[in-house]
Amino acid sequence: MLIGLQNVTFEFGARAIIEDASWHVFPGERIGLIGYNGTGKSTILKLLVGEYKPSSGTIEKSKDTSIGYLHQDLLSFDSNDTILRVTMGAFERVMELEYEIDKMGKELEIHQTDELLHKYSDLLHEMDVLDGYNIQYKTEEVLHGLGFSTEDFEKPYKQFSGGWRMRVLLAKMILQQPDVLLLDEPTNHLDLPSIEWLEKYLLGYKGSVIIVSHDKFFLNRMVNKVVEVYQQQLHFYSGNYEYYETEKELRVTIQQRAYENQQDYIRQQERFIERFKAKASKAAQAQSVMKRLDKIDKIEQTEIERPDIRINFKIDTVPGRVICTLNNITKKFGENTIVAGATAEINRGDKIALIGANGKGKSTLLRIVANTEPFEGERIWGHNVVENFYAQHQLEALNMQNNILEEMQQCGSGKTDQELRALLGGFLFGGDDVDKKIKVLSGGEKARVALAKVIAGKSNFMLLDEPTNHLDMHSVELLAEALNKYEGSYLLVSHDRFFISKTATKIWEIVDHEIKEFKGGYTEYIEWKKRMDSQKGPKDNSKKQEPVKPVITEVKESKSTYDANQVRDMKRDLLNLQKKLSRMEDDLNKNNSNKQQLEIDLGNPDIYSNQTKFADTEKAYQAVLKTIADLDKQYEKLFEEVIEMEEELKGL
Repeated sequence: MLIGLQNVTFEFGARAIIEDASWHVFPGERIGLIGYNGTGKSTILKLLVGEYKPSSGTIEKSKDTSIGYLHQDLLSFDSNDTILRVTMGAFERVMELEYEIDKMGKELEIHQTDELLHKYSDLLHEMDVLDGYNIQYKTEEVLHGLGFSTEDFEKPYKQFSGGWRMRVLLAKMILQQPDVLLLDEPTNHLDLPSIEWLEKYLLGYKGSVIIVSHDKFFLNRMVNKVVEVYQQQLHFYSGNYEYYETEKELRVTIQQRAYENQQDYIRQQERFIERFKAKASKAAQAQSVMKRLDKIDKIEQTEIERPDIRINFKIDTVPGRVICTLNNITKKFGENTIVAGATAEINRGDKIALIGANGKGKSTLLRIVANTEPFEGERIWGHNVVENFYAQHQLEALNMQNNILEEMQQCGSGKTDQELRALLGGFLFGGDDVDKKIKVLSGGEKARVALAKVIAGKSNFMLLDEPTNHLDMHSVELLAEALNKYEGSYLLVSHDRFFISKTATKIWEIVDHEIKEFKGGYTEYIEWKKRMDSQKGPKDNSKKQEPVKPVITEVKESKSTYDANQVRDMKRDLLNLQKKLSRMEDDLNKNNSNKQQLEIDLGNPDIYSNQTKFADTEKAYQAVLKTIADLDKQYEKLFEEVIEMEEELKGL
């Protein structure tokens, strides 16, 4: 065990965050710490690093365990050093060695002694053991992966915005390679290429990683365990986020069924007691049943408590066919060209995601469409277009001194206070909550206020810049559902691949200073990109190779290298695989039959009168579910092997 909680309770005033919770983190685990906004995920990370002390229980940590903790409060750090120097601070001992080696080298130039030479040799050896001569290369590699250009390396850290500073600190932290890496919303400030790079890097990371994130795609690829904070308890699931969703639904279904069955049993027993308690011949039996009911462990009803924000976009005016036309648009920042002679058109009903790496000008293009950014060229606004702009800095644009209701009053919706209160109720601000000052709200609460302001406007065209930042996964899903029902048009920028895949029917990308449009959703776009990349490969190789003819000859020769014995062996192996597949199908059928029988047993009310029998049956049910899941994975893998071998034999 590296670090963990043992019977920990933590309270803010009268409000309990977790109660009697135990959790141990082991080497090699990649854990997703999830929960609705306000359930205390970031608080638990602070408990693990010792920033908060538990009300009761203990925080356990191995003596030599090192911890890295990436969180938003780190942005208070400032420095005049270059970002390369700040990041290389990860190699503190190597930097000390460099200084000592340089100093001792100068001493040796003046006079040499055996003692100095031995010390110098030891320092060089330690430098070699720590791979100290490659730290700059390693640092540059990580910074490149997180989206920095080579020219950025020598720029002062203090010149960069908050999002880019966070990347520098993330780079430094992963280069330190702590035993446990705690990441609180690491993708909030990353673009898609940087998120993909981080995924690849962390998948090969030797330490353990705990991630708080609302990005489903990121969690699904990254984690092998999920810890859910729910109703002041920690619930554990062994698998990725998709497994968690399936397993939680199953767990809730089983518990609800068990609850309903137990309630049926209790009602039956109560009717028996009521009917026979007055009869002398049955009174003793009725008394016995009553005692048994008093001792029964009550199963809780499983109504999922979650903060359902009510998002309902409405439009008052139907616009013309064309929302906006961009003709010959050029935008530059000094020598940095964003677009040059770009042309595009947004039509009524378009739901467009603008994607690409940071620095390509996505937010700039949104501002050009909104006409809040100066540019060269022509922007033609459509007929009856009523737009609303949810900017990336929208949260900072809120007036910190206003209370929530005052902020809503200033959005120009024309709604009465009663109507605004009703709207805010749908965003979980009920009663006296509307009197809270903006400055005391959390990031998620500010995001909900900003979204409520957008909805109040009843626009028929929305520009949305990173609308999912600070929202929990459930709220992201609700926002995606609302946008799918929205009868207007929108152009959005987001790094959340799940959100894009659920909302966009067109993809825009800035390529070579032009706006390239793909007519289709995000999943189709990724598949199309893969096909394009695979087609480029052979073409590039063919340019380097001499005549095609020898290549064709080589392919034919390679096919003929299989002799009759090898083909026979392959057929024998295929037959063995097919037999193995058949046996696995039988195992799956047996386990599925066993599962059905256990479900029937769990559906029998009598089982709940015997707590031991119920516990054993439920344990057996969970075991058979795990066996089926494991067999399914093995079956899929084996099935693919069989298909591959059959295809290979066909080609011979």
